[in-house]
Amino acid sequence: MGRLFGTDGARGIANSELTCELSMQIGRATAMLLSDGNRKRPRVLIGTDTRISSQMLQSAIAAGLCSVGADVLILGVLPTPAVAFLVKEYGYDAGVMISASHNPCEYNGIKIFKSDGYKLPDELEEQIEAIILDRSIVPEVKIGGDVGRIRSSDMPRFDYIEHLLETVDCDFSGIKIALDCANGSASFTAPDLFTELGADFEVISAVPNGININRDCGSTHTESLQRFVTDNNCAVGFAFDGDADRLLAVDENGNVVDGDKIVAICAKYLKEKGRLKNDTAVVTVMSNLGFHDFCEKNSIKAEVTTVGDRYVLEKMLDGGFSIGGEQSGHVIFLDYATTGDGQLTAIQLLQIIKKSGKKLSELAAEIDMYPQIMINVRVSNIGKVRYNNDMEIKKAVANAEKELFGTGRVLVRVSGTEPLIRIMVEGKDENKIRQIAEELATVIKERLI
Repeated sequence: MGRLFGTDGARGIANSELTCELSMQIGRATAMLLSDGNRKRPRVLIGTDTRISSQMLQSAIAAGLCSVGADVLILGVLPTPAVAFLVKEYGYDAGVMISASHNPCEYNGIKIFKSDGYKLPDELEEQIEAIILDRSIVPEVKIGGDVGRIRSSDMPRFDYIEHLLETVDCDFSGIKIALDCANGSASFTAPDLFTELGADFEVISAVPNGININRDCGSTHTESLQRFVTDNNCAVGFAFDGDADRLLAVDENGNVVDGDKIVAICAKYLKEKGRLKNDTAVVTVMSNLGFHDFCEKNSIKAEVTTVGDRYVLEKMLDGGFSIGGEQSGHVIFLDYATTGDGQLTAIQLLQIIKKSGKKLSELAAEIDMYPQIMINVRVSNIGKVRYNNDMEIKKAVANAEKELFGTGRVLVRVSGTEPLIRIMVEGKDENKIRQIAEELATVIKERLI
């Protein structure tokens, strides 16, 4: 992780850690790097999620961009993958998404996409950090007619929805669907998308007020959607996160179908259709051992990366693979998108349900998952830094790995987006792995809080 940018952009508590001043500086540094290209006046588009601080930070970063001569197109509230699609579709130099994804409303973040729709590589993020923190170069502030302009448009939302519609080719009538929009970006796109698809759907958590994004809803809190699906006899439920780049599904019985199972279902379908490039799916070290068993049974190769959708994408690009994802619900269909897209994933999964004639529970039952216990331990920022050098924690993790040798595994890591140490213990004996996870959490709390 860099000094400002983590695994998914610059992120922090809005107006405290991620300030207007810092946002303006990121805008200036970004515009300065872009102006080194062929265009004298770079063009940048900006989208936001629904959290209360997003418009404040949008104004700051737009001001920074314009002050160094960039023109800005304000997209309004849109999903992160819409920004990634539109920056390439419209031929802009960069796209900015202001969102903290699945985090609570007090957080916010800045994600930057290149002109090809991919997130900035580490080296460009490091150049931005050097301009801001080291003053390696001072951006030239423009005056008079060289100052950038800001305009806005409602058309990008419809262009994005049209793009999603073009990725499926079947009739979705006859399937009752529930949509949980997390009071976030999907609230502005999912109802229109599923209306155009001719689907029979109900929507919950789609009345954002600036502070209820991800609150007891969406992909991080699926309980209300699970109840809604069973209470209303829905065939499937889809839970997005705040910026709609993640998706978790709920089957007709109210059971959650996570990213591992979604990738497995879609990878098998693509293989059957001859569209799974190199017969490979990409996942992270967090993916369940049951996923790997499923792949082996279906002659699908599983490539493994470190945690983070950017690393999944890198592996997909390097190997020429068509699908990859994370257990948390980031799923990338590289034939259609340059980043995870919750709504794209939902309609691809829905197409498989429709064409197979199977219930989601039947498709998911083909993947036999191992029990996993996950515990997030909130630590101080200093604690996050100290984690890698704490010998007592290393000893506890090594003892846990020894205890599970041959029957499970232990993964303890620092969150790239939050002040958390994430513990995952997996194995066939649920009581045993729960005990091990709780013991590790106790050690980490004692050492790092």
